[in-house]
Amino acid sequence: MDELLPGVDGRRRLPVSNVGDQVVCLFVEPFGEDFWLQPEETFVVIGGAVDPEFSVSVMSDHVIVWANAGDPYEVQVVDGRSGNVLECGHGRPGEAPQAE
Repeated sequence: MDELLPGVDGRRRLPVSNVGDQVVCLFVEPFGEDFWLQPEETFVVIGGAVDPEFSVSVMSDHVIVWANAGDPYEVQVVDGRSGNVLECGHGRPGEAPQAE
C-alpha cells in the first residue's frame, strides 16, 4: 500500500523494490513510462499534490503502477538511494522496445 511520508511535500510515496535476480520493468500509467530496476534496486513513485491514489499489477518481469486519482502529470519516479528524479526509459536494456 502507498504511504504518506514527510519530506516530499506530504505527497504519497510508493516504493517499488526488485528483490529478485533479474531486471524488472516498472511501468507507470496512464502514460506507459518505463523504468528498469536492477536486482536490489528500489525506485519510489511519488504522487501529485492532490490526493493521488495508486493501484499495482504484477507480472513475472513487470510491475505496473496506475495513478488512478490526482494529476498524472505530477507523478514522478525517483531513485530510492539518491532521490534523483528518473527519466522514462531509465535503465532500459538494449533489447527492450524503444518508445517513439
